[in-house]
Amino acid sequence: MRDDEQPTTQGARSALLRSLWSRSRKEARADAEAGRSITMPVLNVVPPLQQVLKRLFVAILVLALTVLIVYLDRAGYNDNSDGSVDLLDAAYYATVTLSTTGYGDITPVSETARLTNIFVITPLRVLFLIILVGTTLEVLTERTRQQVRIHRWRARTRDHVVVVGYGTKGRHAVETLVGQGIGKERIVVVDAQRKTADAAGDDGLVAVTGDATRSETLLKAEIHRATRVIIAPQRDETATLITLTARQLNKHATIVAAVREDENVPLLKQSGADTVVTSSSSAGRLLGTFTASPAVARTLEDLMTLGSGMDLIERPVTPAEVGRTPRECADLVVAVVRDRKMLGYTDGWRTELRAGDRVITVSRPVTVA
Repeated sequence: MRDDEQPTTQGARSALLRSLWSRSRKEARADAEAGRSITMPVLNVVPPLQQVLKRLFVAILVLALTVLIVYLDRAGYNDNSDGSVDLLDAAYYATVTLSTTGYGDITPVSETARLTNIFVITPLRVLFLIILVGTTLEVLTERTRQQVRIHRWRARTRDHVVVVGYGTKGRHAVETLVGQGIGKERIVVVDAQRKTADAAGDDGLVAVTGDATRSETLLKAEIHRATRVIIAPQRDETATLITLTARQLNKHATIVAAVREDENVPLLKQSGADTVVTSSSSAGRLLGTFTASPAVARTLEDLMTLGSGMDLIERPVTPAEVGRTPRECADLVVAVVRDRKMLGYTDGWRTELRAGDRVITVSRPVTVA
């Protein structure tokens, strides 16, 4: 963890503890709304039979511990029937005590036994009762656990990628991001459909359900802390409104938007998109290329599909490559990026690479996690 992140993490942790202890009406309303709209990744679900067996094992463990404590201090207990306490009597006393039956025929008489009952056996009795009513308490703890997960996610999420729309385009965009090494914990999906958000949660992603044209929905996705935003809704006018809202909330993030019609590209760029991809014209170009030259089209498809054959990747220039030309690199370099400007194939092929340059290369397939 970097030094500049330490105060933020500590502040978020203290804020989480305060929220568990006391909350204002506004905070309670915000947490309730977040619980309804934010879908966290699905955790491993324990089957019901395993849950019952686990609780039974813990209950037997608590009972055995209580029997051991009573038996070791058996001299401090009195049995009304014969005056002494053996192992069976200790087990009997532990059973009726933990179940709160308490017949009173075996009682602690020494100070040590009474203190042990106060500070050890009573907490064990409470734990035993919690195990017995665990199904009811599980509902309450699940709500608290969900609240803690959302608070922790909000506190830690920054420099992430927000993907608006988890349809075909959005899903493939996420697959490509993951294949390029971006962890799923750094991707947040925003979609208006609850079913789609649940599908994103099943895929291990955090998802926000709501209208992405509204600022409050994008703020739930922590868009103001994001470094990249992918906008891939079904309609072009929706993409325009989302782009305007996203740019208003985050002035520095790189925004990539997808539209269907070429005539809407200038509008998206004026709205704040850095890059606009036209899905219909791109599909049309591929159709024409497939018709004219199927081999070229298959090569293009391989380059665009991560892990299928050849991969186009962007990487920094290594120290060993500084001062050399792209021709001398081990990988096939197709473009050079210098000072955020891409040099053309002809110019980039002749130039000497500098420290800080980035190159776009054709490399071996990357294994998709």
